[in-house]
Amino acid sequence: MSPVRTLEHADVDYTYIICGGGTSGCVIAGRLAEAFPRPSDVSILIIEAGPDSTGHPLITMVGGLFQAMGGDLDWALETVPQPNLDNRVLQLNRGKFLGGSSGFNGTLCIRGCKADYDDWELEGWSGDEMFRYMKKAETFHGKDWFKAAEGSHGTDGPLHVEPHDTAPISKHVLGSLQDKGLPLVDDLFTTGQAAHACGHVPRTVHDGVRTFSTDYLKGHEDRVDIVVNTVVDKIVLERVGGDVVATGVEVIDKSGKRRMLKAGKQVILSAGAYCSPTILLRSGVGPKEELARFGIDCVVESAGIFSNTLKVVFVPYEVTKPNLTNDRHIHHTNGAANSLSTYQTSRSGFFSTFPFGVFALARLDDGLNSSALWRDRSATASGTGRDAANLTPEQAHVEYMHTELYSGHVHGYPIPLEGKHGFEMMTLLFSQQSRGTVSLRSTDPHDKPVIDPRYLSDPLDLLMLTEGVRFAHSIVTSGSGTKDIVTPGVWMAGPKYAALGPATSREDWEPYVRQYSVTAHHPAGTCRMGKDGDATAVVDEKLRVRGVKGLMVADCSIMPSLNGGHTQMPAYAIGEKAAELLIEASETKL
Repeated sequence: MSPVRTLEHADVDYTYIICGGGTSGCVIAGRLAEAFPRPSDVSILIIEAGPDSTGHPLITMVGGLFQAMGGDLDWALETVPQPNLDNRVLQLNRGKFLGGSSGFNGTLCIRGCKADYDDWELEGWSGDEMFRYMKKAETFHGKDWFKAAEGSHGTDGPLHVEPHDTAPISKHVLGSLQDKGLPLVDDLFTTGQAAHACGHVPRTVHDGVRTFSTDYLKGHEDRVDIVVNTVVDKIVLERVGGDVVATGVEVIDKSGKRRMLKAGKQVILSAGAYCSPTILLRSGVGPKEELARFGIDCVVESAGIFSNTLKVVFVPYEVTKPNLTNDRHIHHTNGAANSLSTYQTSRSGFFSTFPFGVFALARLDDGLNSSALWRDRSATASGTGRDAANLTPEQAHVEYMHTELYSGHVHGYPIPLEGKHGFEMMTLLFSQQSRGTVSLRSTDPHDKPVIDPRYLSDPLDLLMLTEGVRFAHSIVTSGSGTKDIVTPGVWMAGPKYAALGPATSREDWEPYVRQYSVTAHHPAGTCRMGKDGDATAVVDEKLRVRGVKGLMVADCSIMPSLNGGHTQMPAYAIGEKAAELLIEASETKL
């Protein structure tokens, strides 16, 4: 790991300043150091708001995430009350340390469908190109039982990736998924080719230890300066001739000391989908009306800040046969203590991985076609080859995943009584139509942003999510692998849901979806990328902030739309792409 410095020991001038030491930021720093190995070539600085993560047990031990959530390693953001979710306020957990959310996630390597990226219609960002960058990031370690997609995995990337050895409950769920018409494709989530199938997901874990973005910095200890516990207040923008140029950053460390650091070539904003837009706003880049509310001079008028976040619904089930799930390893008497001892001794057992089981992608055409709303929206899209959600038949409507133990306590629900066993079936909605906003709370960089995802504000989202949950419930309660090992109804969710059965109508499921849905922690699109002339685009195809020279945004905030999957691997791809663009630009000027 690179040596970590305090702000007072940082240099004054750097060639590249990277604001945010999360997933994409560490990738960029590592690749720049690799391309320019001599200190005389370039100097590189990462500024991270959180602490150093080197050797932290709650990060390197994958199962430590449950303990880390809500603590000092968590940004602990939250939404405003959501009218379409019974006015609930939802928690938005994000990693606040060197490595960011790459060290604060479920380790899942789900790339999405190539068509998701082709839909961006932006030069250099096709599905083939994004998949190439994701492949470049990994070193894959196979297992005898896993049928890896030939030629799809990387062999020399910083991330060490391997398949997950499942708990017995996963084999039962896998049987039910196949029984309900979802064929098994072991490495489904690496190829991005199927929209209706089930399979296993490789994880960013190897030999019981989490691998995450700080692995890009290994071997470059003398080439990257890292300042932690320091918040970026704003980008320093100066007028040079007729241009607005980013010349540095203004930062504040945890003691309150403020300092200005200069960037000779480029400032790279990689603070994440919630923090990158607010740094731009404090710097005077954004909608003039919004900036005026806080007394901020508008240096460059830019698009509104919009967000898109995956929505997920957990449905818990009690398992009647003992020891199929992992509950005994964490919830039952002495379970957690024994599991921790096992991990400390051998880097194995419950804490060595994250308790997600098997997964599926699904099209819901049959169920959705019974809805007048779906048919009306589809009629509008007639002739385009796309459905009401603007998806082609090669793109999934939902993703299914399940936990290998009861985990409702993470969302504030009770832990089962001693001796009980359970799991949750999770439905993630793709191609959401609802769009939200991220805005400033004040000009204080320590204040959390105001986040309003506007969940389910478009009725099509509620329709699709409810249909997805209904089908998932049918899989569990009538699929051959699980129907005889779960109790009837929905467990731990109150008596009014006990009667929900496989054939229950969508209307009966809607109250459950409103009450029990949560965010899937996959925000994107707040500094979206677009072509010239796109009034909603903050950056262009080369990630350059429009109207500002020397300023790039490189994280999931630039995604024009969410991929049909998770954002960990796209975040690595964005970092790889950004580094490639920076290196090419530097070499062009040599």
